[in-house]
Amino acid sequence: MTLLGLGLALFGPFGLALAGERRGGRPGLYESLAGEAVYAAIVGAVLWIAVAHAGLSLETLGLRPLRWQSLAWGAALLVFFQRIYGPALFAVMRRLGVRGFEGGLAKMEDLPLWYLTLAVVIGGSAEEILYRGYAIAQLEQLGAASWLAALLPLVVFAFAHVPLWGVAPAVSTFFAGGVFTLFYLWQRDLAPNIVAHVATDFVGIVLWTRARSTQKAS
Repeated sequence: MTLLGLGLALFGPFGLALAGERRGGRPGLYESLAGEAVYAAIVGAVLWIAVAHAGLSLETLGLRPLRWQSLAWGAALLVFFQRIYGPALFAVMRRLGVRGFEGGLAKMEDLPLWYLTLAVVIGGSAEEILYRGYAIAQLEQLGAASWLAALLPLVVFAFAHVPLWGVAPAVSTFFAGGVFTLFYLWQRDLAPNIVAHVATDFVGIVLWTRARSTQKAS
């Protein structure tokens, strides 16, 4: 069961992304909702395996009671990604002349904003639970050194973004994920990561799509 949990956590999201891209075109609403339901089911199954079979507590997985400090740290991470990391990333991409996130975002333009909001909440939360909280704790329990338990999920996390976003954006998620990973290893609290991850994706996906739709309508 432990191997099943690790397999679902590390490769479940990649499998979903790959299946979506193989169908081609822009996904419909019902198809996208089904994908989010499967994603949520993966998280539920992994948490059940972790607690019921691996003997890991929710606190060991970084799922601690919410504290105001967690919200403050989440806000600080959000500011870092919006004011420092994001501008630096886009400047580097422009300088290198590589494709950014526009291709992946264009595939979401036909989806309603309420769905995109739901997707970033599920996606941001799920990625932190699976790639940070669960994967690191489970690999450490199996005897892996902390650096290896952190690095392996980080590499898979970045690779899982290739089908939708492309290689260059996926490489950028490796570094962004590295920030989340280092912060989590320091705090062992997923709440700041989830707050910052969801908020960053909301700005980059939901608000970008809304601005794009408004621009097209005018």
